[in-house]
Amino acid sequence: MENPDLHKANPAQIKKLGLAVIDTELSSVEALRAEISDNFVKACELMLNCRGRVVVIGMGKSGHIGNKIAATLASTGTPAFFVHPGEASHGDLGMITPLDVVIALSNSGETGEILTIIPILKRLSVPMISITGNRQSTLSTESDIDLHAGVEKEACPLGLAPTSSTTVALVLGDALAVALLDARGFTEEDFALSHPGGSLGRRLLLHVKDIMHTGEAIPRVEENATLRDALLEMTEKGLGMTAIVNKQQDILGIYTDGDLRRTLDKNIDVHSAKIKDVMTARCKTIQSHLLAAEALTLMQKNKINAMLVVDEHDKLAGALNMHDLLRAGVV
Repeated sequence: MENPDLHKANPAQIKKLGLAVIDTELSSVEALRAEISDNFVKACELMLNCRGRVVVIGMGKSGHIGNKIAATLASTGTPAFFVHPGEASHGDLGMITPLDVVIALSNSGETGEILTIIPILKRLSVPMISITGNRQSTLSTESDIDLHAGVEKEACPLGLAPTSSTTVALVLGDALAVALLDARGFTEEDFALSHPGGSLGRRLLLHVKDIMHTGEAIPRVEENATLRDALLEMTEKGLGMTAIVNKQQDILGIYTDGDLRRTLDKNIDVHSAKIKDVMTARCKTIQSHLLAAEALTLMQKNKINAMLVVDEHDKLAGALNMHDLLRAGVV
């Protein structure tokens, strides 16, 4: 039996409202272009020269946006953290020092919890950047630098839920973070250092020498070895290949599982054939100090699954295959 309390969805109306929200927020973000002004530059310079941390504060939805802005700043080279202004009045204000810069978010600019701590911040001589939707608000006028994030209307049809205003504040925060990132000369490697657990961190921090097989684990035979000897070495070391070297450990070639299949097609006697007669000479190698991601690129480009590693003198130093890259999370 149908529940009379349930509302029936109107698909056309739902789609229409969804598109209207997107259009309203796009329009609000577009209007933000005019706010990338001298004040925006001054705010960036203030944070760039900050000897402490950037402290972001905000209540409610502005607090959620502030949390994200602080996280983005911190991960792109600007040390930052979020402080809840309500908690600040009950002890967390001690986290803010005169060396810091505060970014305060409030759409109205009259959030009581933020206004309460402004006198303390001024007593500490902490510079303050405000992001508000009201240029005449208390927060805007009391701040050292005011960044306007006002919108004509919220995307909420009731005009109540923070929607367009929070989107604009978030975009403005991203603009600050990226401008600072560029000004600091922040690189992909710097980003990886703050994201060591992510896939990007693994790709940018992991080197060939970190995952290659070394010493006795390297499959290798000398040039006068038989093909049978090479196959035994490949089986024992389990990398699907072996290096062929001379007594000085110069690499003469490589022999892989793929080479074995091609050898069998030629009806060559695996017991008597010399490995130097069936190996792949002039094989691809990589230096141990290079990134593991570069080894992956080289393998994919040449359609190979294993590679020998050389030192600065082009001597055999290690070996790795695609399984090593998979285990390391590079792939």
